[in-house]
Amino acid sequence: MSTAQQARSELLETTDEQLEDIVMFADPLVMRGLLYQLTGDEELRTTVKTVRTQVMFAEGAVPASEDDAALIRRKALAFLKSYRDSGAGPIDIGPRDRLEESIRLATGSQPGPEHMAMLIEELGLDPWVRAHQWSKEPDPARLQDFSVTVIGAGYGGLNAAVMLKRAGIPYTHLEKDNGVGGTWFRNRYPGARVDSPSRAYTHVFGANVDLEYPFCPREQNHAYFDWVANEHGIRDKIEFGTEVRALTWDEDLAKWKIDVSGPDGDRTIESNAVITAVGFLCQPNMPNIPGMDTFKGLSWHSSRWPEEVKPDGKRIAVIGTGSTGYQMIPELALTAEHVVVFQKEPSWIFGIPGYRAPYPPQALWLERNLPFHKNFSRLRGVDVTSGWDITTDRDPDYDGDPKAISDFNKQMRDDAIRFLTEKLPDENIRAKMTPDYPVWSHRPVLVDTDYNVLVALNRGNVTLVTDAIAEVNETGIKTVDGQQHEVDIIVYATGFRANDYLFPMRVTGRETTLEQTWSETGTCAYRFCMVHGFPNLWMLHGPNTIGGLAPGPWVELATQFALTCIDRLITTGDGSVDVSERAYRTYMAEVFERQRTKAWSDPRADSYYQGQGGRSSAVMSPYPPDVIFKLMRYPNFDDLERR
Repeated sequence: MSTAQQARSELLETTDEQLEDIVMFADPLVMRGLLYQLTGDEELRTTVKTVRTQVMFAEGAVPASEDDAALIRRKALAFLKSYRDSGAGPIDIGPRDRLEESIRLATGSQPGPEHMAMLIEELGLDPWVRAHQWSKEPDPARLQDFSVTVIGAGYGGLNAAVMLKRAGIPYTHLEKDNGVGGTWFRNRYPGARVDSPSRAYTHVFGANVDLEYPFCPREQNHAYFDWVANEHGIRDKIEFGTEVRALTWDEDLAKWKIDVSGPDGDRTIESNAVITAVGFLCQPNMPNIPGMDTFKGLSWHSSRWPEEVKPDGKRIAVIGTGSTGYQMIPELALTAEHVVVFQKEPSWIFGIPGYRAPYPPQALWLERNLPFHKNFSRLRGVDVTSGWDITTDRDPDYDGDPKAISDFNKQMRDDAIRFLTEKLPDENIRAKMTPDYPVWSHRPVLVDTDYNVLVALNRGNVTLVTDAIAEVNETGIKTVDGQQHEVDIIVYATGFRANDYLFPMRVTGRETTLEQTWSETGTCAYRFCMVHGFPNLWMLHGPNTIGGLAPGPWVELATQFALTCIDRLITTGDGSVDVSERAYRTYMAEVFERQRTKAWSDPRADSYYQGQGGRSSAVMSPYPPDVIFKLMRYPNFDDLERR
């Protein structure tokens, strides 16, 4: 029996009382937009009011009152009863010219033209809306003679492979690990979980996959990427265990020479174009603490947690309290004998009800039985970045709390302080867990409201240490106050070399290396994916691609950009395409200027959000969704040089 048949049978057997319970678990704004799209009920548009407020750790919309939410639920209940009683047959999405208003109602916002175009794509009604459309029919011989190499088989690399295969472009796919998934293949520490809504953490072509959690744990994320590789027939093309050592541009051949090391040893391959999908949270950033090599117990970076090692009954030190540390600590505390947390700087924490929990059965019922519910849930998840500027911009006229940068930033700070106060009765611990920098100048962390790192710190088997580490020795860690902490395991949750894009690959372009270029200009990429002097090279996880969009749109739009350029190479017979130096430097200056107003430019925080050597952030996007979409969806070939 098909899923659709199962779902219809389930709906037909659902009682009125069960439906009344189910609608209580629906996101009111998801239902508002979806029901309006299906029915055109004007009361949903004219009567229901919304307000913009804090949603997770950003600015978003919610119903203005409980009466507004209750009205939506009544409408949802009436629709589900009617749909059931009519036989629960197939439903069309409704008039396409109604979609824009439905999106406005679901998001509680007024997206501009570019943002609206992006959100319509993000609904996933057409799963292949971001597949490449050829500018003209390519010459078959030229097409088959062209080659692309994709580096990495995580979120971005899998997307690139799917789209290249669909476009009929020959490609080679290299992955240094022994499986797909990138960060979700490598990171296996207890508590590893996505901190974006999972409905928005899929490709558009995966908009209707079944998900068990609103914020999926590592195992579920990895299973999704396995599904992508298997469902779209790209796994057999991936050369696993194969690491790229160097990329060197050959001007005479108009090709990249790619030095790789794999199961069959070292070799060099040639490719007309390269798409890098190397994640920025890839290379561990290990600290340099005296005595690390003398420790007699077990130790590793958090991204290298051995699956066979269980924390049960162990004394464990966690060094580092960013997102990874805060996810890991409460899980370890459940079974470890003792957990010692070494914190240099606290992170802002925001509580999300049900963050660690699977969807309740009622929510999963809606996913199975209400057509297009997954699509509109995805829309809400993607739209979490719609208030990016309000969330992250410094207000030059703000003169309130010196530890905030705007009224909304102050609101987020106050919310986080209330959460700390609620969870940490000990004033001393609470003070140590309170950052002294504005929200969003350092990566904020989502946690479960019920059980989280703050709750764990109240346990008798968890100790918070804020004194600096003097040394690691044979049996544990000594701090500068002379205190010795005896442990069996040391976990270095010390982050990644996030600012060292493509490290440790050596990338040599027409005249210089990428490292030398960025040391002179600062780390940046034209429209997030190209660097002058490095033709036919596109980065899916390039500089300034964190924030502003959910992860999925970033890699999909960058892939589209790359394939549009590759299309031009194949259909014109040109050998190379490169961003001009003028366009590169003009764009770079705009990015650096815009970064000056952002929260992460605040000097009080110390994280990978900040640029190196006092430069602008290399990782954070200063642009809101509509600007990013316009920059990436429509390449400007006046800025590009072809040879």
